[in-house]
Amino acid sequence: MPPRLTCSARSSVGRALQRTTASSTGVPTLIIQNAAKTASRQYATAGSPVPLAALRLPDDYIPPTQPPSARRPEQRKAQLLRAYTAMLRSTPLMLFFQHNNLTAVEWAAVRRELRAALAEVPPPVAGPDGSVPVDISSSIEFQVLRTRIFNVACKIVDYFKPEDQAEKSNTYTHDLSKTAYESIREATVDESSTYGQINPLIIGPIAAVTFPSVSPAHLAAVLRTLSPSSPAFPAPTRRKNPGYHDPIAQSGFQKLILVGGRIEGKAFDNDGVKWVGGITGGLDGLRAQLVSLLQNAGLGLTTALEGHSKGLWLALEGRRTQLEEESNGGKKEVDAEKETNV
Repeated sequence: MPPRLTCSARSSVGRALQRTTASSTGVPTLIIQNAAKTASRQYATAGSPVPLAALRLPDDYIPPTQPPSARRPEQRKAQLLRAYTAMLRSTPLMLFFQHNNLTAVEWAAVRRELRAALAEVPPPVAGPDGSVPVDISSSIEFQVLRTRIFNVACKIVDYFKPEDQAEKSNTYTHDLSKTAYESIREATVDESSTYGQINPLIIGPIAAVTFPSVSPAHLAAVLRTLSPSSPAFPAPTRRKNPGYHDPIAQSGFQKLILVGGRIEGKAFDNDGVKWVGGITGGLDGLRAQLVSLLQNAGLGLTTALEGHSKGLWLALEGRRTQLEEESNGGKKEVDAEKETNV
């Protein structure tokens, strides 16, 4: 049995490591030993305060227990939920289409024809005050939705009210908070609400066309391209737009079905969406029609009141004339009898 060594295991392992490092790097053993002796531990003392900046982790620090996600940020569920809730709160007009197994080439053809149709919409005209409205043609997007996450986002927008939770302290009120989750879990779905009307539409593969503002002209261009219907929204002719009748594009259009829309926070069916798209002149034309309707209603009411009052006045005047004639006729008869008696 070999004799035991009197040195500790720590010192022997350290010397072995030093010899291995020195032999592999070619650095003398004496230099490594001196460096090991000088590299002593440093402790914070009361006389040398440590700045807080030195205790802060760097911004790009990644904990080993939570490695970075391989999925892109815009495709993560949390980011998608926030994006959908922000889109629902800021987008006044949305069209929902059911898409059935469109290929990548068909999606490219559909978006190409949609951009071409929106580019043909005339730019907005300057108003009476000289201000020119913003052209929204380049801001209209056609995107595929994650149905389950979008459904939760619709429920949060309709049933979660952060202002009601402002009185409670130490409570988070963002869309990913526990408060939002409990609000939508305990909420009773009303079929007459916007969520209750949109929920049956968001089933299966759904894509949405989002508009930054309500524009009947752009809505009509989208309907003529993605969901044509004669005579209100006819499809482009082959002579005017030959690319629209390309077999790949037509295959993609046939797989798109308009199921409804969301306009100004209200749910609309296909007929309602087409009614909004058929407004001539856009919102300005609708305002002009409303002003004309109010003026005609007021004019009709005034004419009716004047006609009744005029008829009453004519009836009274006729009766007065009749009474005067009767009274004058009676006097003449009395005078005639007196003359006869004389």
